[in-house]
Amino acid sequence: MASDTPSAKKARIEKFIGTHNGTFHCDEALAVFLLRHTAAYRNSEVKRSRDPAVLDTCDIVVDVGAVYDESKQRFDHHQRGFEEVFGWGFNTKLSSAGLVYKHFGKEIISSQTQVSVDHRSIQTLWLKLYKELIESIDANDNGISQYSSDLNPRYRVRTDLSSRVAHLNPPWNKTLDAQGMDAQFEKASMLTGSEFLDRLEYYANAWLPARDLLVAAIQNSKEIVDPSGRIILLESFLPWKEHLFDLESENTSSLSPVATYIVYPDEFSGNWRVQAVPVSAQSFESRKALPEKWRGLRDDIFSETSGVPGGIFVHASGFIGGNKTKEGAMQMAKVALDM
Repeated sequence: MASDTPSAKKARIEKFIGTHNGTFHCDEALAVFLLRHTAAYRNSEVKRSRDPAVLDTCDIVVDVGAVYDESKQRFDHHQRGFEEVFGWGFNTKLSSAGLVYKHFGKEIISSQTQVSVDHRSIQTLWLKLYKELIESIDANDNGISQYSSDLNPRYRVRTDLSSRVAHLNPPWNKTLDAQGMDAQFEKASMLTGSEFLDRLEYYANAWLPARDLLVAAIQNSKEIVDPSGRIILLESFLPWKEHLFDLESENTSSLSPVATYIVYPDEFSGNWRVQAVPVSAQSFESRKALPEKWRGLRDDIFSETSGVPGGIFVHASGFIGGNKTKEGAMQMAKVALDM
């Protein structure tokens, strides 16, 4: 078809994205990719230059020009006095990736997920992707260490996204012309974009549905299991821990976290589990471990000691236990709660 010819494709290019030439970095590589997934800049070409006259011919400029002004579509972060952060509890200074994501991220997520930009899930995904991907790029580009200065990491990590982009630059003893550097930049932009889209697909199609199921389970459990919310019943296994702590931190009307036990089916055996909620997402300490006199017991001995039929085990630390039936697991949780 005529519309697929190179000349036709070139004719569809309406706008230009400006960024600096020379050595490229993860932040502007991702910023360019993100802009190419917006309605305004979808068919844009990139002009890589530090010449103000060239940049002035561009419709939007990222990571160069010493100006941050949304009204002028200028998104640099290198100028003196720039201290812009993402907000929403994030205090890391933004790079060009964070700036573009802050202003265009919701539109991009809405377009990729085919969900209205006003839907509450877009806000949730927007914040999640910043936390899990974009913030580290901002910090890396701005020279913000992940650790305090008195800590020495035991080993080095050079497989992060910023490092992989850096490796696409030519080594010190090899020179590429402008065309060659631009080609490498395009590889870098696609690399960062692939990572972004993969993360978005996971968070939209796996992570977010688990969150929604947990919200429903909490409400249902308050209605039919425990009005206080201390016992949460999940009818199917799902990764609940991170979501539970996120939901508790967002629920500012709650005086304190109350969830104590999670009851759910084992995804492999068909048996049921009672897991004590930890004091924090990464902690091995439970808010209320299963009773000490149950710990380390199994099968009939455990059932006789607890008075709950169908018992399988309780871990020696008391963080988890098992029962053959849902009813038995629920009874374990209720008895433990009262002890």
